Order: sequence, then structure tokens, then C-alpha cells
Amino acid sequence: MEKKLKVLLIEDNLIEIMKMKRTISLLKFDHTIHEAKNGEEALKILEDKSKFPDIILLDLNMPKMSGVEFLTVIKEKDQFKHIPVIILTTSDNQKDLLECYRIGVSGYVLKPLKYNDYVDKIKDILLYWSMNELKKI
Repeated sequence: MEKKLKVLLIEDNLIEIMKMKRTISLLKFDHTIHEAKNGEEALKILEDKSKFPDIILLDLNMPKMSGVEFLTVIKEKDQFKHIPVIILTTSDNQKDLLECYRIGVSGYVLKPLKYNDYVDKIKDILLYWSMNELKKI
């Protein structure tokens, strides 16, 4: 049986946030989703132990602090570097992909254009991570 996950979704696009919520509901997953519109907001959420995530779903292109900048910050901090971070992006830029893996990302997933394909990818991601043994703080 899969564990209930605490997921931190870092995404500045309201439509993408709504799409993720709709997908979680459609899949009938009982995961808790906390949202941050940018990296700065996400860092504040990480300070709250009650909202500490099991995994982070991170967009690359955001205002204030890019996904790469956020990833760099948390992978340098001992209290956060164990959290699996999965990039969810429309960017298939090899430079972005290589940079994210160099920094320590756990996965790099391209957002499909078709909603059904998106649902399938999110389902696979969340099932995979809910079966993993994750470090608790």
C-alpha cells in the first residue's frame, strides 16, 4: 500500500496549480499538497515543520527565484538536501536538464500537452515516490 505523501508544489502558473489539484482529485490520491508560487515562498514553507514535504514538484521558470536557483539553495542545506525534488517543466533544454542533475535533482519530467498524458505522468510520479522509503524529519 502506498503512503500518503506531503507534496510541495512550486509553481507560479495558476492554471498548472489547478491542473495538479484536479489530477490528484481525479486519481483519488490522499496526498497533501502545499503550494508555493516561487522559490522564496517555498523556503518559507520549508521552515514550517508541519508542512515539511516528502517530495517537491518544482517548475523551472518562475519569478523572483528560478527553479534552478531554488534547487541549488536546498541541495546546499543539510536539513533539506534529502528531500527528493522532481522538476515538472515544459523545457526540454538539455542545458537545464544537465544542470538540474548536476545539482542533485531526483527526476526531470516534461509536462505533456495532452491532459490524459499529464494525468498518467503525475500518477506514475506519485505512485513511485509513495512506495519509496523517505526520510522523516
